[in-house]
Amino acid sequence: MTAHLLNHRTEGSASAPALLLGPSLGTSYALWDAVAPELSLTHRVVRWDLPGHGGSAADLIRPGASVGDLAVLVLDLADALGVDRFAYAGVSLGGAVGLHLAVHHPDRLTSLAVLCSSAHFGGAAAWSERAERVRREGLEWLVESADARWFTPGFTVPRLVRDHREADPRAYAACCDALAAFDLRDRLGEITVPTLLVAGREDPATPPAHLREIADAVPGAALVELPGASHLAPAQCPRAVSTALRSQLDGPPASGMAVRRQVLGDAHVDRAQGRQTPFTARFQDFISRYAWGEIWTDPTLSRRERSMITLTALVAHGHYDELAMHVRAARRGGLTPEEIGAVLLQTAVYCGVPAANSAFATAQRVLDELAEEEGESG
Repeated sequence: MTAHLLNHRTEGSASAPALLLGPSLGTSYALWDAVAPELSLTHRVVRWDLPGHGGSAADLIRPGASVGDLAVLVLDLADALGVDRFAYAGVSLGGAVGLHLAVHHPDRLTSLAVLCSSAHFGGAAAWSERAERVRREGLEWLVESADARWFTPGFTVPRLVRDHREADPRAYAACCDALAAFDLRDRLGEITVPTLLVAGREDPATPPAHLREIADAVPGAALVELPGASHLAPAQCPRAVSTALRSQLDGPPASGMAVRRQVLGDAHVDRAQGRQTPFTARFQDFISRYAWGEIWTDPTLSRRERSMITLTALVAHGHYDELAMHVRAARRGGLTPEEIGAVLLQTAVYCGVPAANSAFATAQRVLDELAEEEGESG
């Protein structure tokens, strides 16, 4: 880890779409511990530490710093990781960094989520006073009130409180300088990336009104308010935050029936629907919602890859009627006869020669039928 880069943790496939997660002042990337693992199933998740927080060097920031300075550090990190465009989500100060990126570097973002944050943080005076006192006295006096500022009564995350206590006072004060100077209210209308605002209804630091102000100004923005959540919503309400971010990152759920038709073809689906009875209706709905609406729409694997996996699984279990259907689907999805043959040849090694023998016979029949159909249509 170079001292010139923000400390960070990367999770998920390197080939997946990138998602950068920004922290709140006084915390580390541990703020996202309960959310990041789930998001990493479909994204390359990169969570980073503020200067002087977690594992980031304190000298990455200087007195009088701006949110723009922090945004530059985030872009430097993305560049070092080979990430050109990325989705971004940030809490409080991390959310302010996201707003700055959306206004000044929109070409780098694919989407933006701003959690428990603001386009301004109540003016310079209070933050300047906090910065001066931290420079004089350190952070212990602030740590004592961390739970009250971050969570609803009775809730705490000891790791985050410890991170607050161990943060570098100079770097913390410089981050306060950045918050003191931050005000993007007159630029919000320029934001063009898809934007989600998440507010904690019990948040005393950035109440829901601050998020509503952003939502009202950013064209097409969506706003979610979380009941029972305070300022560090990803730590206190991880499931609700994950759900909101999933919707933002993945878009609205795809229609399972539409995907089923794309993969299998209208003729097959129409026949299946025509044979549907009250007895089988729930099963057909189950297939459309789960197999086609969730598994086949997961962007982690391409449809070509899913076709090859499906062919293998069907051979392994001897489901040759289904195999015939999915050989047709594989050709619709772009697999060549040679590629289908290579998949079946591999099943001879791992599923057994008799299984592969039946599979080749089934596939040959389907490929011959397809060739005849193409000849007739030509």
